Amino acid sequence: MDQLRQSLLEAPIIEKGDYEYFVHPISDGVPMLEPELLREIVIKIIRKVDLEDVDKIVTPAAMGIHISTAVSLMTDIPLVVIRKRQYGLDGEVELSQETGYSESEMFINDVTEGDRVLVLDDVLSTGGTMCAVLDALEGIGADVVDTVAVIKKAGPNKLDDTDHHVKTLINVRVEDGEVVIVDESGDD
Repeated sequence: MDQLRQSLLEAPIIEKGDYEYFVHPISDGVPMLEPELLREIVIKIIRKVDLEDVDKIVTPAAMGIHISTAVSLMTDIPLVVIRKRQYGLDGEVELSQETGYSESEMFINDVTEGDRVLVLDDVLSTGGTMCAVLDALEGIGADVVDTVAVIKKAGPNKLDDTDHHVKTLINVRVEDGEVVIVDESGDD
């Protein structure tokens, strides 16, 4: 994980209200995402998760899409994107997500009871999006086989008091305007 580690150490920090936010190619698409970094991340995800019984990869829009697309291409597992736009299709499920700096509605299509899913996202920070997604998938009756976030911003989050478990590739915190690596191996 040399490229991911180094890219995080070099990530600029911006303030969104009281929230310190690191700007990174995986979480923001800025600066540009080098193929070598994406490849390193995808290989690590494939090695870290249980893909044997997965029917679908599920990811929230927008920044999980590039990671999940690459994993889908490498594994031939179909991809479902949870959108911020309502389409009104049969079986569409609405969920509310709350991050450290925003609130919005999202909509799940193409996931039904009994589907075995891998949930992928770019960053686990406040846990608001991931908690809402996992709760909605449980409500649908999907079987969440595994859950992965590439980067975890260490500290308390909304998943702490739940039964949900999220694997991560690397854990960081923002301290004095810089990214500090807390755990280079992430959570298993």
